[in-house]
Amino acid sequence: MRSLSPLMPQPDLHHELDQLMEAAGDAVFRLDQAGRIEHASLRALRLFGQGRPLDGIALSTLAMEADQPQLEAAIAGAAGGAAMAAGEPVIVKLRLQAHGATPWYELRLSRFIGPAGGAELLAVGRDVSVQHATEAHLRHMATHDTLTDLPNRLLLSDRIRMVISHARRSGQDFSVAVVGLDAFKKVNDGLGLPAGDSVLRMAAERLRKTLRDSDTLARVGGDEFVAVLPGTYTEAQIKLVTGRLLATLQAPFEIDHHTVYIGASIGVAIYPQHAEDEVRLVALADAAMSHAKETGKSRCVVYSERQSGPPLHDISLEAAMFRAVREGEFQLYYQPIVDTVTRQIQGFETLMRWKHPTLGMVPPARFIPIAETNGLINLLGAWALKAACVQLKQFEQVAKRELYISVNISPRQFRNDKFLAVLDDALAFSGLRGEQLVLEITEGTLMIDPAHAETILTRMAERRARIAIDDFGTGYSSLAYLKRFPIAVLKVDRAFVKDLPASAKDAAICNAVLDLAKHLQLSVVAEGVETEEQLAFLEERGCQYIQGYLTGKPMTAQVAMAALKEDMYAALLPNTPHPTHPAALDQRKDAP
Repeated sequence: MRSLSPLMPQPDLHHELDQLMEAAGDAVFRLDQAGRIEHASLRALRLFGQGRPLDGIALSTLAMEADQPQLEAAIAGAAGGAAMAAGEPVIVKLRLQAHGATPWYELRLSRFIGPAGGAELLAVGRDVSVQHATEAHLRHMATHDTLTDLPNRLLLSDRIRMVISHARRSGQDFSVAVVGLDAFKKVNDGLGLPAGDSVLRMAAERLRKTLRDSDTLARVGGDEFVAVLPGTYTEAQIKLVTGRLLATLQAPFEIDHHTVYIGASIGVAIYPQHAEDEVRLVALADAAMSHAKETGKSRCVVYSERQSGPPLHDISLEAAMFRAVREGEFQLYYQPIVDTVTRQIQGFETLMRWKHPTLGMVPPARFIPIAETNGLINLLGAWALKAACVQLKQFEQVAKRELYISVNISPRQFRNDKFLAVLDDALAFSGLRGEQLVLEITEGTLMIDPAHAETILTRMAERRARIAIDDFGTGYSSLAYLKRFPIAVLKVDRAFVKDLPASAKDAAICNAVLDLAKHLQLSVVAEGVETEEQLAFLEERGCQYIQGYLTGKPMTAQVAMAALKEDMYAALLPNTPHPTHPAALDQRKDAP
């Protein structure tokens, strides 16, 4: 074989090269410096010649019009650009016109020296239509929901970012709507998963037809869809669009000879009024949708912090919580529980607080639900229980009398298999007797699994720890569990105390609870007592203990010890015998 070196032209180069071209690729062309075809392989003639010779025409004319500039640039680069200087081929992917079809080709363009000493180009083409289709299919699968063929969460985020960018340039706001099917579970449960899939596909098609071409509709999982609505942000516009979406999903679905009614709830967040990034917009719209479901379903709710509140799960706050555990940012506060008659402190309720270095005091309503969700509540709860028991010993040293400590137990703590071991460890480590520890549990926690609750409560009672029902009257309020479970204390929720004594209904409820507790031999603690009138009402009706701002806000351990030392709450009642006086002691009930 003779050398094809560009430095040593050969007189039979064209003939040999034209022969080699037949086996070099699916379509091979020899070009001049301007990109005109000088010779085409037989296969190229069959594919692109359409019964006419190709010699003398520009190779770029065989490409789709949209791809011609790309091919012309590649030819120019191979003929005299950086690729030529480096001796590297120029590779370009484009569509060529072949008998009505537009297959994808990869062309490799190389420069060589012809027999006359002039530079020529060789274009070797390989049909990559199958590869291109496979890649396109994989890209589509990565960005679309396989069931409905709608954009998935990945593509949705990209679309929202594009709409945000346009909104910033144009000043035109937009909204994001989360659509949740209301009764989808009954389809899966009653008719099976294939029927549920059919409903989802039908729902997706209905929503897609209802929206404009400029809108984006995505499925983000389960029975939820997200619609991005450019230019839709006023109350009237949102009402019009969401009304159509609700209407199209309220129509019946015919599935396997069954007629199914689904309906939907919609939540809406507006850019930039509610949020300025795609994650927050979808989160707030989802919160509004949840609020719509909770308040009647088959309706639309526009996000409002007053109505929906912030999303329960704040990722950044969750990360800060784990750091707070390491840095010791969580603290325990203590609120006095006071004898109604003597106003002497009988015990304290333990309350957890979080002092964030930049946010300040984070409300428990923000971090407790997150801790309950991620399991951190088990660690925090175990620490709080042990620390509170130890702290009570210090309180008793200052008061020089016996006190008790009350600790809240969360639902997740109560259901944890290691809870009893944590309780035993706290009592053993502190040396506290079980009678001095009151464990506060809500009614809802007990009703999640009554059989399990009965077992755990019985074992807690065996350790002589006392059980208090927290926020009594606001949960299930089943009288059956008062009989079934070893309950010792009822805590009347502040909701029934705040309007006393003016509210006849609250007065009737408190009277009923106090009378019930008396006959069941249970202690009662009234929460949220803030006025002398409330105290007088409760004392007159035999409520043994109170807790509230009237007799002490939650305080640090140091402040609590100062209060015990000075016996300050008893001093609030100057006309009553001092707690150390026998007459006062005779009036006191046993501590709860």
